[in-house]
Amino acid sequence: MPDVTDVTVPGGAIRRWFLHRLLRTGVRNSKIGLDRLEELRRHNAQYDLRFGKVDRRLTRTRVDVGGSAEWIVAPESAGGRTLLYIHGGAFCLRFPNLHAALAGRWCRRLGAQALMVDYRLAPEHPYPAALDDCIAAYRFLLARGVAPQEIVVAGDSAGGNLALALLQSLRTAGEPQPRCAVLLSPVADFTLSSASLFSNSERDPMFTFQRLAELRLLYAKPEQFLDPGVSPLYGEFAGLPPLLFQAGEIEMLRDESVRAAARARAAGVMVEVEIWRSMAHVFQALPLPQAVAAENRILDFIARHTGWTVSARSQ
Repeated sequence: MPDVTDVTVPGGAIRRWFLHRLLRTGVRNSKIGLDRLEELRRHNAQYDLRFGKVDRRLTRTRVDVGGSAEWIVAPESAGGRTLLYIHGGAFCLRFPNLHAALAGRWCRRLGAQALMVDYRLAPEHPYPAALDDCIAAYRFLLARGVAPQEIVVAGDSAGGNLALALLQSLRTAGEPQPRCAVLLSPVADFTLSSASLFSNSERDPMFTFQRLAELRLLYAKPEQFLDPGVSPLYGEFAGLPPLLFQAGEIEMLRDESVRAAARARAAGVMVEVEIWRSMAHVFQALPLPQAVAAENRILDFIARHTGWTVSARSQ
């Protein structure tokens, strides 16, 4: 097993309680079923508008990368430093402002630009459409002359799944790897066999086992669940770049990070895994002091492996 760092950051208890209550009411206990997906998408768009406060100093530009994507450029962006960000959303949802805000904050402090992949969504476009779009976006960067040593791949939740699957696909194809990767609560195993799915079933403010079981069927067929492109936990990790996993202590998907990190460590990959006390799924995108602390640790990891400088957090 990898060395797991348990991270405790004080503060924000009242705000955390409010946000978790909001998630439990609006997401976990939502009355909108997956049979009303368009309604669910509209519902979640309201969360995106509420919490996705994008810095007005960022420039956002649509770009064709063999699929759809968005350039995010900060006033500090310089040179070839590039973050390839793959958003979460259970493979079937988008939160464009929430994720642009997150990637934009990283870009400002790293002096980087971000390419955020707007991959095709399930169930209209099941596996492997989303993965194909992520591979196309990475190859787009290389074709533009961005050196792989100047690329950092990052993803959260379903995007973390796609980030890992992307790295493993590049390995299989013999293509160059990015410098490092950041994985925020990645979905790694479609067989739903992680212990935390059961031990955290009551604590998680966002998911239920039933909803996770239903969501996976929108993206992949049961006979595909052991395919590494669907469940990268079962893929080959040897030769992957340094990996940072962050997950929340109380989320059902917590052990996905621990198990994937263990596979990576056993394959000789440099890996770090952090479990954040009292935090839920992709807490890094929420207005919490723990999210600020997690950002600092993420950017420190990136700086250590790329040589990029990190500036103080802007207001």
